[in-house]
Order: sequence, then structure tokens, then C-alpha cells
Amino acid sequence: MPSPLLIAKGPDPLYLLPAMANRHGLIAGATGTGKTVTLQVMAEAFSQIGVPVFAADVKGDLSGISRPGTDNPKLQDRIQKLDLNNFQFFPCPTTFWDVFGAEGHPVRATVSEMGPLLFSRILNLNDTQAGVLTLVFKIADDGGLLLLDLKDLQAMLAHVAENAKTYQTQYGNISAASIGTIQRGLVALQQQGGDKFLGEPSLNLDDLIQTDSNGHGIVNILAADKLLSSPQLYATFLLWMLSELFERMPEVGDPEKPKLVFFFDEAHLLFTDLPPVLQSKIEQVVRLIRSKGIGIYFVTQSPTDIPEIILGQLGNRVQHALRAFTPKDQKDVRAAAQTFRSNPKLDVEATITQLAVGEALISFLDEQGTPGVVERALICPPHSQIGPITPDQRQQLMRSDVVNGVYEQAVDRESAYEKLKGAPAGSPAAPGQPAASKPWYDSLPSLGSGPGRRDSVLDAMVKSAARSIGSSVGRQIVRGVLGSIMGGSKR
Repeated sequence: MPSPLLIAKGPDPLYLLPAMANRHGLIAGATGTGKTVTLQVMAEAFSQIGVPVFAADVKGDLSGISRPGTDNPKLQDRIQKLDLNNFQFFPCPTTFWDVFGAEGHPVRATVSEMGPLLFSRILNLNDTQAGVLTLVFKIADDGGLLLLDLKDLQAMLAHVAENAKTYQTQYGNISAASIGTIQRGLVALQQQGGDKFLGEPSLNLDDLIQTDSNGHGIVNILAADKLLSSPQLYATFLLWMLSELFERMPEVGDPEKPKLVFFFDEAHLLFTDLPPVLQSKIEQVVRLIRSKGIGIYFVTQSPTDIPEIILGQLGNRVQHALRAFTPKDQKDVRAAAQTFRSNPKLDVEATITQLAVGEALISFLDEQGTPGVVERALICPPHSQIGPITPDQRQQLMRSDVVNGVYEQAVDRESAYEKLKGAPAGSPAAPGQPAASKPWYDSLPSLGSGPGRRDSVLDAMVKSAARSIGSSVGRQIVRGVLGSIMGGSKR
């Protein structure tokens, strides 16, 4: 049984219990109050007991977790205040990822894996436009046309627009105006770098769930400072990863420690202007994914940034200072205070505005899963470096990674773009029928899509094709619960 994780000290030490860590959590507080350091301390603690971590680094500060910390007077003062005996500096094994492939290993997903629901989120489509996009995906599936990268989807949209009358009988009216809106959105997405994210080899999520030779969990850091300039892409990427983990991981019940812990920084972006159908699916995933050993920790400024149904699932809470300069701020403070189990010795609402940097109000779940009484506490200092590492240090770590070279080279094989470009004009594949030429991957044995299966490097490059299913109703591309066009079921 892993030892409890010391996170902070108040009147008593405050421990996060590994067996309760997959009950999810919240780190909240105004800018500059210490949320990133708290995230770093928690990530270190998980790594030390062999739990891999994934965290989006929106400011570049979290990369220091890969280097041992250094002594300084401020740190020594914190160590003495908390009476931390035998405090030592150490780094965590770290892997860097980057959608743009510059500050980490490239991260990709195929268009088909993302699905129309998440694409509608990226492109901010209305219901009518989202319906048309869903039809385009359905037509591609029925015609055996793989949508792997951005040019595949653009070619498919153009093909459907040109042959709208052909598809009208089976699929209904297809609005040319909606097609145009979607195409313009894809152009904007391409200019934001979305074409670098969409393609193959797509990310094998098993590469995130690794430990080093000492049994310490790998800390996976997504370089998100540039990605954050495209907030819809940032939010949708994280939602896609959550969906894929939910689909692939096996049920484990209540493990003694999580299999993976996710930290979602700038969590308010996940829920801004979120369509009700997508929010409903996210609520379902958050509620059920803990039984698969996945812990989710949202990092944001105020608890009110999180939908109430999801907030109710977050049992482990760290609340840093909030400001109360405006009526809205005061309302947020009251709401934050009400989320804690009350402490008769503590005026929680007043204390939230008085917390110093590095202080927090903390409530962790006990052995029975009951929220502890809220306590005012000082967060323990991290054992690793506070602040970013240098570009040279980052590149050196990337070259030594076991995944180095697996994702660096993009693969562009035959898919919808190539088939449509080579097809005779005016002769689209009949709806519901496979394409005329038999794709090479039809001869592959079924790899299966069951949870927990580990793909090889080759699988990571070909999994989209291998996941195509031949059946009497045509091929359906496998998608996660947030990407499916079939109401969340895998086909």
C-alpha cells in the first residue's frame, strides 16, 4: 500500500491518500497565488509512488520538475516553518510533448478519431452546421474513405458539396452555406497550426502511462503556452485525450493508487461556450473514469468555472487566495467557501481573501471517501526546480526519451484526399458501399479496440486503418465517446 502523500501542513500534516486520488480534485485560486507550485508538488508526489502524470504547462514554468531544485533562503524558510526533516532535492522523470513539435515530441490525432462532435467544438459551429459536419463524417464512413489529416476533411467537404444532390435522398439536405462555413473554419484552424496536430502517427496513449527504471511515474508535460493562443484547440485536444483514456482503459474498481493522474490547467477553457450535448458527455466521463484508475485534477481560478455536476465529483480540494474587488468576486468567494466541509474554528469565507502566496484552504478525502474538515495550511516546497529549464536542457531530455523518433516523422498514406483526387469526376462512391479499390489495410488481422490493449510503434502508425471495421452496413471508423457520431458507442 503506497504511503500517504504529504502536500501541506497546517495545525496538522495534510495527506492526499493514493487510494482516494482517483476521486478527482480541484486546485483553485487567483493568478499568482501558487497554483502551479501546488500542481508541481502533487505531481512529484504521484511520480514518487509510481503514478504517471500528465499536465499541460500553460506558462512554461512546470518544465523545472525535470531538474533537481536548488537551495535558497526563501525555500529554507519554508522548510523550517514546516519542520521538514531530511528534505532533499530530486528531479522527476519527464517527457515533453508539443502539438507543434517544437518544445516536445509531436502529438497527433486523426480527424476520424476526433469525430464531428469535437470538431464542431473546435470550429464553434451552430447546430445546423454541426449536423452537416456529422453527415460528412457519416458519408466518409459509409464510403470507406479514411479521414486522417486536415486535407482529407477539406477534400471530403468539397466532394460532398459537389455531389450534394447524389447524397440528398439517403442523407437529407446538405446546406452549401454550412459547408462553406466549415471550410472557412478549417482554413483558420490550419493557420493556427491545427494541421500539425491532425495526422499520423497518432498518439499511443499507453506511452503516457509509463514508469522509469526506478519505478517512478513519468511526468508528461504538454508545452501549451503557444497552444493556449488557440483556446478552442487547446480545450478540444484535452477533451479528446480524456475521451480516448475513458474508452481504452479497463475497469479496475478502486485501486490502491491511480494508473494515471491528469492535471487540466486553465480548466475554464474546457467549459466556455460548451454545447449541452458535449457537456453531458464530459460529465459522464468524469463520473465514470475514476473506476478505470484515472484521476482528474482541474486547475482554475475559481470553483465557479467548473459546472456544478462536475464540481460535485471533485473530492480533493486545494483553494488558494481569491480576490473580492467586485460583486462577482464576492459571489465567487462565497461559492468557494460553501464547497468545503465547514470548520467551526475557521471563517472560511474571510480566510480565502487573506491567504498569502503558498497558503491554501485544503480538504482531502479520508479512508471512507468523506471530505475532511477544511484546514488552512502552507503548501510544502517542491523537491524539483521552480521555474522553467533552458531550451538546451529540454532538447537534451527529449533526445534521451524512449519515445524519441517514434512520432517525429509524419506519415501521409492513402486516405480520402488521395482517393477523391484520383476518382473520375462526377463518379462518387455509392453511399453505403466501400471504395472501388481495396485498401492495403483490409488484409490486416483485426487488432481489436478493447480497453487496456498496448499497441506497438507500428500500431501507432496504422491504428486508424486497422480500426476500420468491415460489416454489412459499411465501415464505421472507431471513435471515442466524445467523438462518436453514433451517440457515444464504439462501432
